[in-house]
Amino acid sequence: MVSRMFRLETEVDKARRDLLRRRLRDTNTAASPVLRALRGTPQERDSPLHVWASDPAGGLAGGLVGHTWATWLHVTYLWVDERHRGAGLGTLLLTEAERIAAARGCRSSRVETWDFQAPEFYRRHGYEVVCVIPDYPPGITEYTLVRPLG
Repeated sequence: MVSRMFRLETEVDKARRDLLRRRLRDTNTAASPVLRALRGTPQERDSPLHVWASDPAGGLAGGLVGHTWATWLHVTYLWVDERHRGAGLGTLLLTEAERIAAARGCRSSRVETWDFQAPEFYRRHGYEVVCVIPDYPPGITEYTLVRPLG
């Protein structure tokens, strides 16, 4: 029986997480001609990309957190303080992140957002819906959107 051959653990272990990530990346790179071609280039690295906006008092007005990898920008978080919404700050943050990503060699961008957040914001910026997951989490729809850069 397979279950008797292995000991399962459920604690958070960052060292093993990083090892698993490296091994998975090595497996994926070996299987993908595109990833093999990127080996050793700046585009191969998973590089953080952060853009911050401060208000005149020095407080956080908004920000974008993402990363670039394999010619893609992945927008993980984009948030604008309620007091600054509607003034174009979200557009400024996204545009700057896309500019930096393009300078790093990225050709495309992706983002996940929920129906009550910003799918229309991203559509206005040229993003197209490529995936819809209803009821994730329950009562909410998640969208994945992508856009070519450049």
